[in-house]
Amino acid sequence: MGSTTPPDESVFRGDRDRARIAVEQGDPLSGANGFAGLLERPDDPDAGQALVRDVLGREPLFLERDAPTDELPSSDDWAVDPTTLDAPEPFPAGSIQDADGRRQRLRLPRNSGVGDVGGTAAAVPGTEVDELRTAIDDALAALDPETPVAFSGGVDSGLVATGTDGPLYVAGFPDSHDLEAARDAEIAMDRELHEIELTHDELRRAVREVAVATGRTNPMDVSIAVPLFLVAERVAADGHETLAVGQGADELFGGYAKVAKAAGDHRVDADSVTAARDEVLQTLPEQLPRDVLAIRAAGVEPVAPLLDDAVVRAALALPEALLVRDEERKVALRRVATDRLPDSVANRDKKALQYGSLVSRELDRLARQNGYKRRMDDHVGKYVRELVEE
Repeated sequence: MGSTTPPDESVFRGDRDRARIAVEQGDPLSGANGFAGLLERPDDPDAGQALVRDVLGREPLFLERDAPTDELPSSDDWAVDPTTLDAPEPFPAGSIQDADGRRQRLRLPRNSGVGDVGGTAAAVPGTEVDELRTAIDDALAALDPETPVAFSGGVDSGLVATGTDGPLYVAGFPDSHDLEAARDAEIAMDRELHEIELTHDELRRAVREVAVATGRTNPMDVSIAVPLFLVAERVAADGHETLAVGQGADELFGGYAKVAKAAGDHRVDADSVTAARDEVLQTLPEQLPRDVLAIRAAGVEPVAPLLDDAVVRAALALPEALLVRDEERKVALRRVATDRLPDSVANRDKKALQYGSLVSRELDRLARQNGYKRRMDDHVGKYVRELVEE
């Protein structure tokens, strides 16, 4: 149920009514999905207003670095767009800040084996994939049938693409893994694919745009966001207003090598697959604003069906064997995908966006061509900052 008046997106992003219920009931996966901003309490005039942000940080929210944390900050001290602040810092996901100060209000439930995450799957072993399938089907059914998809030819974006008849878009340098994988999947799925072949001139321009929009100049963040920005830019030029993305799949379903090999991998503190998955989930509030802000800077609105509350809840109920089994990752997600996708897409190995598009490699090459040698500390980051300052 939506508000009776059009929302002011500079003040709040998301479904106000459902967000209010989520915050009041302390339910992080109530169906509100992503939300952030100033939430009013018309049902309780004495409660005043509060800044809130959903538990996964699916909507960006920022405060000035020196803003108070023991009271509701002034309207000049916070924003959903970091470029309007002098020294923006992320507002913690799942937090609320009102006249009584800041506190954690929403926390992701954990799969203790006794149904903490809720739903049938958490309490009835053997139903986990069925519940996940239902949640994904419902999330995909909510997409507009003409929604375009950011597509890399793998299971995540491939599954999202089955929820729409809209065109698929991929960005990468010639001979990149993502372009080749997307072309193969285009044939296997019998879909319309639009390719954005990158050049060094386009890369330099996009790096500047992304760095300004996101407030980030580190090479990893920029290399991930640039392909999304360029895809979104083409999508906007083609007259679309939204872009469906597969964000969150690796974090939710055990897609990372460090999760699969948690017991011996120094990159995670956890010593089990499930605990490592929960650990990497905590990185989403840091990652997602980068992607959201880059896509919005290009003029379209991102939609992430695999981060729907019901999908997240079903993912949290998965046992270890449905996250990783032997050498296979994202086991449950692939089982769902085999009902919708050709085997070549459902079981394709994934490359991270910055590597699959070759953006990371070519950005490094540009940095070295412009005098920033690898022996220098943070040579690519220094080059990115030079581009921003031009």
